[in-house]
Amino acid sequence: MQGLLDGDAFRRLCLAREFARDAHANTVSLAAMARVAGMSPFHFARSFRRAFGQTPHAWLTDVRLERAKGLLSRSGTHVTDVCFDVGFSSLGSFSTLFSRHVGLPPSVWQRQMVRLAQSPGGIAVAYVPHCFASRFCSLGG
Repeated sequence: MQGLLDGDAFRRLCLAREFARDAHANTVSLAAMARVAGMSPFHFARSFRRAFGQTPHAWLTDVRLERAKGLLSRSGTHVTDVCFDVGFSSLGSFSTLFSRHVGLPPSVWQRQMVRLAQSPGGIAVAYVPHCFASRFCSLGG
């Protein structure tokens, strides 16, 4: 989608995106991201969506949820701590968004990841595509 923007505008959008990724655990406003890109907030929001296929808010939510998944996959972490560590200010909002995006509540997802980590092959097996794994594993016959 980058072809829809000139190179300089795309570069500035990428700078703003990296700024937000680095600051994801803090409050990251649209205005702050737009300032980094050197654009008005309205122009920034439209350009960001055109370049990356989603709004800055949706993208930042995805970044936070991915970070949360990484933190939750560690044994002994608490869902409430992870919620605040990745930049959410409400446990209810975090749990709702996590469930909507991942398909499971954070506590259930965490239990499954910890259980996988304790099984032979660990979590890595869960991320190997079946088409690849089937070439190297006996499938019962």
